[in-house]
Amino acid sequence: MASPGEIGKQLVTRTPEVAGGMLRSIVDFAIYGNDAFPGARTVAARAVQSKGDREAAIESVITQHIGMASMQGFLTSVGGLITVVVGLPANIAGMAVLSVRMIAAVAHLRGYDVEDPRVRSAITMAMLGDETVRKLVASGELPTSPLAVATAPAFDAELERQISERVMGALAARLGGKHLVLVVVQRIPLVGGGVGAAVDGWVTFGLGAYIKREFIARQQLMR
Repeated sequence: MASPGEIGKQLVTRTPEVAGGMLRSIVDFAIYGNDAFPGARTVAARAVQSKGDREAAIESVITQHIGMASMQGFLTSVGGLITVVVGLPANIAGMAVLSVRMIAAVAHLRGYDVEDPRVRSAITMAMLGDETVRKLVASGELPTSPLAVATAPAFDAELERQISERVMGALAARLGGKHLVLVVVQRIPLVGGGVGAAVDGWVTFGLGAYIKREFIARQQLMR
């Protein structure tokens, strides 16, 4: 059976335009948003206006996204077995967009230009989370951390492709792993929704803690 990384590589190798386009669409939508779903910079600006301080705004953004991840996890997970087929892919897409918006908002508040392709690559890479990034860097499958990608001297298209492989693989793994859990628990009314809410909220909590550590204030790097 192919590993998540191999699945991601197959997706990017066979249909690189489609795979890359999917990730770019997620990042673009998360950053720019629309009338119903404000983008990352809008969310960041509102948080600063509300809290009056960038670090307090970061905490507010993360807390907001933990709550949203839990809610959308519940709404797309609850129901009978038939909703697993329909709701789970929507859940994965929803989590990806929420994760990217949270990461981008925090990066923006820490002084990074989310229009910069290097920063966008770093944001995409950060979706993998602390533990996965560390393992991939240690194994040589990725060369460095999101912070180093964001602050690199130049944009690296090959590195972006490698990041795309790993992120697509991670999304495939999340799809398969969560599907197996929910197939079991959704046989009990309402339990599936609770599991979806708990899993998505916990994942977002961990991701929020990671990106606070990873995207240190840009000003600190210039000292």
